[in-house]
Amino acid sequence: MTLLSTAQHIARDTRKDPRSHMLLIVVAATITAGAIGLVAYLLWPTWGNGAANAPSRLPVSVGGTLFNVPTSAIRRKIQRHSGPQERVDLNFTFPSLEAPELPRHMSADTVEEKVQPIDRIFLSISAHHDTLAPDVRVRTIYPRYMEQAATPVDDGLAMRAFRDGSPYANEDLFTASAPGLNARCTRDGVTPGMCLSERRVDGADLTFRFPRSWLLQWRDVANAMNRLTAQLHGPQK
Repeated sequence: MTLLSTAQHIARDTRKDPRSHMLLIVVAATITAGAIGLVAYLLWPTWGNGAANAPSRLPVSVGGTLFNVPTSAIRRKIQRHSGPQERVDLNFTFPSLEAPELPRHMSADTVEEKVQPIDRIFLSISAHHDTLAPDVRVRTIYPRYMEQAATPVDDGLAMRAFRDGSPYANEDLFTASAPGLNARCTRDGVTPGMCLSERRVDGADLTFRFPRSWLLQWRDVANAMNRLTAQLHGPQK
């Protein structure tokens, strides 16, 4: 009854004074907005919308062989997941063998800056599906297309050129035994020569790519490939 009489009293007051009517509307709107805000606050989810941090390393199976790869070293976004994969493409800085930083954004102010030297060693891990092993190819296939004579390059490193007209024309094969190295390299031309070195680990082939100019420090390169293989798969027996 008290509430009814109060409402009747307010109604009579508003008829007498229109300003009271406007005041009532403002007060009601304020109360309503406050109520809506309180409900929204209570119902708003407390979890953040930021993506969870990716793991630093991913277990990846290639050709049935397990590798533990650094997530930030994977070159293709679509390959950044654990589990079986047909191929994984990685890159590492040399000689630290750390995952590289993200490339710097190129702008009109920086496009003319001096080109930085290549400091990456690239690695592709792919299932071999029982194809010819890399070391067998070096022993049985390559010699058919190479010149007979080997040229000493450095203490322990030798080079044999592939013949012109062969499937590997304009390439040379570099070999060493301590530490072990087999690298097929294109010759310098319009673009700097690049080297390819392969090895087999159980059901997967590891293909390393690096600049031919690095052969000036070939022992460091060979040891780097051995270290990467051990880091990704464990020491080889």
